[in-house]
Amino acid sequence: MKKIIFAIALIFTIIGAQAQTKTVPNTTSEPEDQESLAKDYLSQIMGVALSATSNLKLFNFVHDWIGTPYRFGGNTRKGIDCSAFTKQLYSDVFNLSIRRNSRDIFKMVDPISKDDLKEGDLVFFKIHSRKISHVGIYLGDGKFAHASSHGVAISNLADAYYARYFYKGGRLLDSFKNELSSSDDDSDDN
Repeated sequence: MKKIIFAIALIFTIIGAQAQTKTVPNTTSEPEDQESLAKDYLSQIMGVALSATSNLKLFNFVHDWIGTPYRFGGNTRKGIDCSAFTKQLYSDVFNLSIRRNSRDIFKMVDPISKDDLKEGDLVFFKIHSRKISHVGIYLGDGKFAHASSHGVAISNLADAYYARYFYKGGRLLDSFKNELSSSDDDSDDN
């Protein structure tokens, strides 16, 4: 037993000595390397495998909002609800202004099945209701970001609760994307 404890102490001593060794940072790192490191970091803390084509801005936005408290009707970092979170995300990440209510947002999408969901698509739920009552943003690997009753979080569509109330996925219709971008162009002219 003493030999095992001694071996463990020796390993920690070696690791500690290596950690204290000064290294010169690589100042010539490429932006692609930094982006790759950011994706690796976000993959680990969010539990979603980010690919080379993943939208880093989307994952940074979600990471920044994680833990924000839930507040019905709220739209700030002091408290936010699911539709306001979705609206803010689409504005900041995709430069699109979508509607404020989960049922109204659903009217802007082309419904898709759970199997066809892609990063950035919307997920809709009918929780204790016959009407759509909750919305989130799909991240991949069955995970989605949303403002839940516990605050902004990442959840899994396979969790029994969300699997039970899942209604449909949705992808913003091209007609709404064009309408939204043309209205942005019109407002720039004023």
